[in-house]
Amino acid sequence: MTDASTAAPNTNSRNARRQRPDMAEQLQQLKSGAGSTDAGADASAAQPTAPAQQQQQQQRPPRAKQQRPHGQQQPQQGRKPRGQQPQQQQQPEAQRAPRKVNPVLERLFALYPQLFGARFVPLKLGVYEELIARHPEDFKAEDLKIAMGQHARSTRYLESVAAGHARHDLDGNALDPVAPEHVHHAILELHRRRSHRNPGEDLRPQLVTRIAKAIEASGLDHEAYAVLVRSRDANNNAVVDEALAELAQQAAKREALLRAFEASGRSEQEFADMYGMKPGDVTRTLQRVRDDKKRAEAAAEAAAAAAAAAPEAAPEAAPQPADSAPDTPASDEPAATGN
Repeated sequence: MTDASTAAPNTNSRNARRQRPDMAEQLQQLKSGAGSTDAGADASAAQPTAPAQQQQQQQRPPRAKQQRPHGQQQPQQGRKPRGQQPQQQQQPEAQRAPRKVNPVLERLFALYPQLFGARFVPLKLGVYEELIARHPEDFKAEDLKIAMGQHARSTRYLESVAAGHARHDLDGNALDPVAPEHVHHAILELHRRRSHRNPGEDLRPQLVTRIAKAIEASGLDHEAYAVLVRSRDANNNAVVDEALAELAQQAAKREALLRAFEASGRSEQEFADMYGMKPGDVTRTLQRVRDDKKRAEAAAEAAAAAAAAAPEAAPEAAPQPADSAPDTPASDEPAATGN
């Protein structure tokens, strides 16, 4: 009985393992050249033939090839293609239609380009009535009223009013400047619109500074200005109070500078060099303080003169002479009153 391990090798196996010859046999094979032949046979036996490779490739299923439009890259999983915006963001832009200009405003631009053209200026009060009187065939009263309202509410027109420019008539002549209260309300409306467009930005300091400049440009006393623009809106009133406080602080600094200059006994150039200031700034500041003092003194004198010229209380009636008795007899009883 023979062992299975010592049985004859299986000749059906194509890749059966060959026995490794010993050192003497290897030398003998090298001498006889048989080694190279056996090595080539081993290599050919280890690799499949070309027909076998083709048969294996034919047996593999073909890879599914996904067709994409020309120029479009395959999107990565979990990420949106670059350059492609969400559909929800593209719809509002596609649906946004260009703003249509009121034909009445186009006609006004053709008639008065210096007023309704590239540059807006404040219009005189009552210009609506003048337009109706001048162009009765061009404008209907209701259409013109709507167009003028759109023009007056536009941001560009409010900017011209807030700047304090003079009002103009239809001929382009500059008239009186805009009233301080109109300037004030235009500044507040512009601030409201900018705050709506920039909800995360704090624009209040800019509003306070602009109101302060409007107060100075009005030429009114600070208290008179506050009374003129006071409204029921507590927030707007608080802005006015902040602007007045800022102006008072600036005036205190200017007065302190004037006192320091007068106490120094130096010239304006030397005083500017001593405090590291520009000579021109020192000159303007000192002159403004002097002008403010003159205006304050003039206002105080005017107020005192007005108080002195005010009529005093009416004196008591003088007693009538004996020969001028009244038409009705005198009586000590009180006058009768009707029920």
